[in-house]
Amino acid sequence: MDISTQSLVTEGVRISVRTIYVPEQSSIKNNTFVFAYRITIVNETDQTVQLLRRHWKIKDAQGELREVKGEGVVGQQPVLLPGRSHSYVSGCVLKTPVGTMDGFYTMIRYEDETEFDVKIPEFTLAAAFLLN
Repeated sequence: MDISTQSLVTEGVRISVRTIYVPEQSSIKNNTFVFAYRITIVNETDQTVQLLRRHWKIKDAQGELREVKGEGVVGQQPVLLPGRSHSYVSGCVLKTPVGTMDGFYTMIRYEDETEFDVKIPEFTLAAAFLLN
């Protein structure tokens, strides 16, 4: 069950996020709450772009903040031609049944080798049992 969908455009690159709570991998008594998210990146510009790096901020309901930085996404640095998209699925484990994630991707335009940051919209991670 999708529990959140967010979308944001920065410098002509659209980032859309869909999240889902994964109860079969979660444990309420062990304070382990597992979420999956699907990111779709759409190049709405007339130039070829490539995703180089990611920077995530992950915050749980107790205010604990984790930052995750690294090359690419799930082992890839996708190149997006004008009008093309790239999607991937990843996950996050929180100690609380609700939290948020946001951040940005650092990308480069092939034509002029300019790097720029594309904002990932803040999205909520919430266990499905909280929504009933």
